[in-house]
Amino acid sequence: MIDRYLIRYFLAVVDQGSFSRASRQANVSQPTLSVGIAKLESLLGETLFERSTRRISLTSAGARFLPHARRIESEFNQAAISVRSEGAPEVTRLGILSTIPARLVGQAFGRLHLSNPTLRIEIVEGSEKELSNALARRRIDAALTVVGRGGERYVEQHLYREPYHMALMPEHPAAGYDVVTVEDVAESVMMVRRHCEALSETSRFFTEQGVRPFFSFRSSNDERVMEMVACGLGITIMPASYESSGIVLRPLKGFAVERQIGLVFRSEEEAGQLPPEVEEGVKLLARHVESRT
Repeated sequence: MIDRYLIRYFLAVVDQGSFSRASRQANVSQPTLSVGIAKLESLLGETLFERSTRRISLTSAGARFLPHARRIESEFNQAAISVRSEGAPEVTRLGILSTIPARLVGQAFGRLHLSNPTLRIEIVEGSEKELSNALARRRIDAALTVVGRGGERYVEQHLYREPYHMALMPEHPAAGYDVVTVEDVAESVMMVRRHCEALSETSRFFTEQGVRPFFSFRSSNDERVMEMVACGLGITIMPASYESSGIVLRPLKGFAVERQIGLVFRSEEEAGQLPPEVEEGVKLLARHVESRT
């Protein structure tokens, strides 16, 4: 018999592309995950992954097993939903992109909890890829994430557009300008937001301008990055809706990259099933962002 945890280990490796990241997603040690994958391969009598020093890829047997694993995990999740005790409050599981400012998320949905004490919203934070995987595996009902990239896998409802700005400490020489140019920041130390959806466009923009800066810090935690900017460790590119008393956000001349944020659903039918209060919270969040950009 194949235990469910083995299926989850397998899907974690597929979704994350490495054993180390998969172990963090599954909240187990890497040796534990590796033992689990080995056990699954033994039960199936097939090798599921091609392992190399650079990347992990599915074998032909692994590729054949993948749709079955997805379906099994989905059935587990649907079974858990169907046996929810009668009379228990309905829980809406909303995935929210981790690069949407936490303060704005809190302001929008915190008010919902105050005005609707019985409303149950479970917020699941993640990257664009993590939210897409969670949606496919029915771990969330909808995702507030990047849309408009041309994919046709899900149903999208566009909400707002948002530019990226340069984040500087108030004492930076360019902080007093309405618009910052590449020349204004060419000699500045910079920081990398590893999870930024516009990371490749940002890198290409500066490279084409002949700017190859020194990077003092790399992180996937935006609140930590903002603190580092405020302390003068470096500058970075961030969505324009971020704000803090310790940083200044200014448009970067020539950098016209924007992101589109919206709600993503698995189907047209599910797109109409969010509680009205949750939809209002999402719209309130969008208004908060638009008022800052």
